[in-house]
Amino acid sequence: MAVLDDLSGFEFEDVMEDVFRNLGYENVRQADRTADEGRDVIMEEVVDGTRRAIIVECKHTGTVGRPVVQKLHSAIATFDFDGPKRGMVVTTGRFTNPAQEYANRLQQNDDPHPIELLDGEDLREIAGEIGLDLYNGRIEILCDETLRPYDPAAEFDTPVAEAFRDIKNIEAADLPEPHSAVTFRPVVAVTADTKAVFETSVGVIHRINDRTRFVVHAERGEPQVVDQDVGTLVTENLHATVELDTEQFREVFDDVEESRFGQTQTEYKEWAVERLQQYHTTTVSYTGDNNVTYNKTCEPTRSDISVQSIEPVYLPEVRHITDIQEYTYPYEYYAAGPSRVTAEDGIHRCVHCDTSGVDETYTYCPNCGAIACDSHIETERLEGEPVCTGCAVTARFALKTKYFYDEENLEAFREEYTEMPLHEKAMENKWMAGGSVVATLLLVVGLLVIGGII
Repeated sequence: MAVLDDLSGFEFEDVMEDVFRNLGYENVRQADRTADEGRDVIMEEVVDGTRRAIIVECKHTGTVGRPVVQKLHSAIATFDFDGPKRGMVVTTGRFTNPAQEYANRLQQNDDPHPIELLDGEDLREIAGEIGLDLYNGRIEILCDETLRPYDPAAEFDTPVAEAFRDIKNIEAADLPEPHSAVTFRPVVAVTADTKAVFETSVGVIHRINDRTRFVVHAERGEPQVVDQDVGTLVTENLHATVELDTEQFREVFDDVEESRFGQTQTEYKEWAVERLQQYHTTTVSYTGDNNVTYNKTCEPTRSDISVQSIEPVYLPEVRHITDIQEYTYPYEYYAAGPSRVTAEDGIHRCVHCDTSGVDETYTYCPNCGAIACDSHIETERLEGEPVCTGCAVTARFALKTKYFYDEENLEAFREEYTEMPLHEKAMENKWMAGGSVVATLLLVVGLLVIGGII
């Protein structure tokens, strides 16, 4: 299997760890490389409800003879596992006849520790099944599954309609149909175990026994861990994926785009191991036998970290654009059927200031299409409907500024105001008059003076 010849023995073990994990084996991990005692990879399988351990010997060599198989058989017998055990020898080359005969005899004699042999030809077949890039020993990502980009039990634009429902003075029937686009973004959900014990002459000073699960954006460039809410959205919906059929989704969305995975599965695994090494590295203080306090940096090794699974999936990023008169309102979220995490909310945001958030109150201005906060919404004097300060025409009447949709409304009110009796004019300025009877009288006197009556 010349395409893997450039790999070192340790690199070949890394590749086989990835291969077995992709084949569905559980708790796949590497034995300590300093003294593996014939055990390179250890993993488990469940057959007929019984969990069984599999001890794997990886040989990156041209020919594997009987002594390797015999040594593994002995290693299986001494391996501490509460349950049945079997072995496997994997090589990029081939097995000698005596090696094959020995493994066959174990099978025929119903030996409690049978051994399976996988040679280079077997690996070629496996590589085709799981997407193994034979030119660099990396596991490529073959994925055509996505989380649902919308709730099949509702209209695809229901989320944007629900967002507008919180806005005062706007009816769903008045909303234009938004322009909708979906981008299927690749992510990987990584599950890994870190188990390490750190000892000195005084005994154990630090232990790590942790299972970590995180979701990573998997497009081009350095992997980035997603926000916690997005990670939860992905992990809670991995069981409910659908086929990524872009033609089908084009019947629903105006635009459909699919991003590609930027790196191999193997590279994401290596990145995750390095990240967990850094995360779990800590400095521990302990007291020695001489009553002196020491500081020791405890850093887990690569063999302390076992990647249990790397699950690729596409995460739909949905974007709705709603154009209302002079304004455009984007609403973007990550979707998983009826569940979603908002990425951008341009609806719950005042167009005139930085006020934003679903806990604020917003009102729609039918005059220009603006959505504004309370500080930028007034009542149009002539029609009694909301108008935003951005489009309103203003004028002062006596001591108070009033707001109008346009100059025509302003002039209409001027005519009304001119014909009003003095007490009605006073009521037009009731925010001044409401303080006291004296204030009201002073306002009326002022209006009389302005009118030339006194």
